[in-house]
Amino acid sequence: MRAFGIVGFICFFFAPGNAQTETGKVSLPSTPPPEHRFWDRENIFLFSGVAVFRGLDYASTRNMLARGREEILLPDDVVNNHAGFAALEAAGAATSVGISYIFHRTGHHKLERWISVGHIGVTGFGVVRNYSLHSRF
Repeated sequence: MRAFGIVGFICFFFAPGNAQTETGKVSLPSTPPPEHRFWDRENIFLFSGVAVFRGLDYASTRNMLARGREEILLPDDVVNNHAGFAALEAAGAATSVGISYIFHRTGHHKLERWISVGHIGVTGFGVVRNYSLHSRF
C-alpha cells in the first residue's frame, strides 16, 4: 500500500502540467471558463441552504439540551445563552458566505460552491445526530 502512495506522489509531481506539441509550443485551453456573478441563482440556493441548516442546528441543539443531553463542541456558557448561540449560528453562516466570496474573487469557482455544500453536509450530520440521541430522562 505504501508503494502505491509513493508512486502516486511521484506521478503527480513529475507529470507535465501542459502538454507540449512537437514544435515546442505549450498548448493552452481554447476558452477560459465562463464567469458568473457571485449572487447568481445557484449561490443564492446554496447560501439559503446553509442558513436553513444553521437554523436547524440551533433548534436541534436546544432540543437536545432540553432532553438532558450535553453539547460536546461548545461551552455551556455559549449554548445556554439563547441570543449568543443564535448569533454564533448566524456568524457561522456569514463566515461561509465570506469564504465563498474569497474563492469567487480569486477565481476558484468550484471551491466557492463546495464550501457551501460541505457546510450543509456537516451541519446536516450534526442536526441528525442531535435529534437521534436518546433522552436522559
